[in-house]
Amino acid sequence: MNSDVYGFGVVLLEMLTGLRTLDMNRPKGQQNLVEWAKPCLSNKKKLKTIMDPRIDGQYSLKAAYELAQLTLKCIVLDPKARPCMNEAVEVLQKVEGIKEKPKENRTNNGRASLGHHKQLGSCHRSAYPLHHGTKMGVRSR
Repeated sequence: MNSDVYGFGVVLLEMLTGLRTLDMNRPKGQQNLVEWAKPCLSNKKKLKTIMDPRIDGQYSLKAAYELAQLTLKCIVLDPKARPCMNEAVEVLQKVEGIKEKPKENRTNNGRASLGHHKQLGSCHRSAYPLHHGTKMGVRSR
């Protein structure tokens, strides 16, 4: 079903960004992940700014971009315009075959940080996002 494809696209988006679909603790404009991230998925530079910093250096930008393009197709509003799951699986297999080496992790001690992300308009991640219900990077008061 095409609604399943939409849900699959949302899960892909959560995996790419490391963020929950809906999180009222994120800054205004970033609370709905699909609305916030969708404009960033078609631009490689913007895509890099929304990628989960915990996986920095563990993927090729080419593979991430291909997944972002699949995500865009899956979350299109018109259900008839979405790919079928067979098409989605074909793209995933293609991405799995990408042999491009990931770039070196440029953070200290192999830890991912948010500090290396450049601010690119509305696609910039907040400095202290919540990741899947945990309080990673959130300062306690």
